[in-house]
Amino acid sequence: MRLLLTSGGVTNSSIRAVLVDMLGKPVEDCDARFIPTAQWGQPMCSPQSVWRSTTGGEPNGRGLIELGWKSIGVLELTALPSIAPTRWIPWVRKADALLVDGGEAIYLAHWMQQSGLADQLPSLTDTVWVGVSAGSMVMTPRVGRQFLDWNPEGGDEALGAVGFSIFPHLDYPGWSSNTSESAHRWAAGIAGPAYAIDDQTAISVVDGTVKVVSEGSWHQFPQETEQDR
Repeated sequence: MRLLLTSGGVTNSSIRAVLVDMLGKPVEDCDARFIPTAQWGQPMCSPQSVWRSTTGGEPNGRGLIELGWKSIGVLELTALPSIAPTRWIPWVRKADALLVDGGEAIYLAHWMQQSGLADQLPSLTDTVWVGVSAGSMVMTPRVGRQFLDWNPEGGDEALGAVGFSIFPHLDYPGWSSNTSESAHRWAAGIAGPAYAIDDQTAISVVDGTVKVVSEGSWHQFPQETEQDR
């Protein structure tokens, strides 16, 4: 699977160019599935926010629904355990891209495992995973305790599909918890390779090669050693 891990979506021409390269054809020739599940685990989200993101009506746009796909459909992970796998797995396999919205990353990881979607990922070699915020963080080893909103007393381990963690929405206007200073404190708690990225930045992962594409700001935190602590 090819991963395009973003903070705010496909928000500029540089990120879109990487997406098209990953897809291997124009967006207009591609079929996508939109996954809003992470929103249900985030207290700041609501039925209204799910509706806006699903219909492409976000005030600032998330660069997912609005990209001009050939076709797009909703894949709600909480519903999949009640549906025969022979029904929903073809929906996933026929998609060129899975568009995974933000919300609460550990809640999303839980439902990826419960639904069986996580088990399908290794076989989706030609599919592009486009994550926004929690939809990107879910692929990392850990999200950090300050991002635990669904189960604050639980663990912060996510799926670990990549070897680094992500702090999204770096220096987002009005978000005091997402400042550069907060990102440095977060990275010290992660104690592993990590990136802080703003909404004009994405990280691509193709065949194990990690690249940052950005028209904004980002910071890479190297892994700490025992001597550093």
